Amino acid sequence: MKITRLTTFLVPPRWLFVRVDTDEGICGWGEPVVEGRAHTVAAAVDELADYLVGKDPRHIEDHWSVLYRGGFYRGGPVLMSAIAGIDQALWDIKGKHLGVPVHTLLGGPVRERIRVYSWIGGDRPSDTAKAAKDAVARGFTAVKMNATEEMHFVDTHAKVQRVLENVQAVRDAVGPDIGLGLDFHGRVHKPMAKVLMRELAPFKLMFIEEPVLSDHLESIPELASISPAPIALGERLYSRYDFKRVFAIGGVDIIQPDPSHAGGITETHKIATMAEAYDVALALHCPLGPIALAANLQLDAICHNAFIQEQSLGIHYNAANDLLDYVTDRSVFAYEDGYVSIPGGPGLGIEVNEAYVAERAAVGHRWRNPIWRHTDGSVAEW
Repeated sequence: MKITRLTTFLVPPRWLFVRVDTDEGICGWGEPVVEGRAHTVAAAVDELADYLVGKDPRHIEDHWSVLYRGGFYRGGPVLMSAIAGIDQALWDIKGKHLGVPVHTLLGGPVRERIRVYSWIGGDRPSDTAKAAKDAVARGFTAVKMNATEEMHFVDTHAKVQRVLENVQAVRDAVGPDIGLGLDFHGRVHKPMAKVLMRELAPFKLMFIEEPVLSDHLESIPELASISPAPIALGERLYSRYDFKRVFAIGGVDIIQPDPSHAGGITETHKIATMAEAYDVALALHCPLGPIALAANLQLDAICHNAFIQEQSLGIHYNAANDLLDYVTDRSVFAYEDGYVSIPGGPGLGIEVNEAYVAERAAVGHRWRNPIWRHTDGSVAEW
């Protein structure tokens, strides 16, 4: 079997898909995207295609190594996301060729289903109590929300109070037993993270995500000593070499690599295994499309330390299209009692609606994250 072509599709709301074709008529799908830099990643996929066309798609580990090590410059979001989508597609091909799901090829499942959570609120958290109540009514047992708007290095206690009021409103709406993740989104600097963490102690949070940017990992042990909840991070780390520093420094309880950014199924599996050796939990990052979610679930099936899965159904970014629009069988991601079953079909376990992908790719997108500024005019973290 030989790879004949790689084709990328920029589709709304902000996603990039890749299809890898072979001379035996089997194609595989992946989702290589950096949100806000989709065109850049598409160019990287096109460059990597020069090596892949004509190769046997089943030699996944070797292809991964060449795509990563064959360039003098390596790592980072663009290259690793391009490799990630290609890697997902190669696993999809191999599973389809053998007629088994990817998780079977990786040792077989350790679970049949995994808990999922729903995003509530938007970039600027508002109306979160109602959104949380609606999510619980749809069967979710866990939700996640942005903690705050932009926050300066040292900011006002009025902003801290707004965070507490939002979280209290959610707790009042859904009660103490619904899992509540609070995402600082890297918007908070260490001085205010210390203040917020102390004040959040009464709310019994499921986790606090990205309390500071991963650029500041050295701050995590200090924050962990204050935090009332497990600390989660990792969506902006892209390889086992990035995560090596996380485990060496300590203080992180949950890692959140994204299999569409962190080198695909091949690399994320290795990261997850490293985490297990450090007794660190896994909650894969996935505010993306259906191919990405399918790849995530194949990993959730085999990773013992996976405990919950992010998914994008109804997320505030999905205005033009939503998670289920690009698959032919929408029931493949049917949520029940706060869980989703691991897809059991061959490859990634989903069938992509190719005609609809082509139709929406003709529309495309140029999604960009907003640029925020503090009241003094300086650029704020989004």
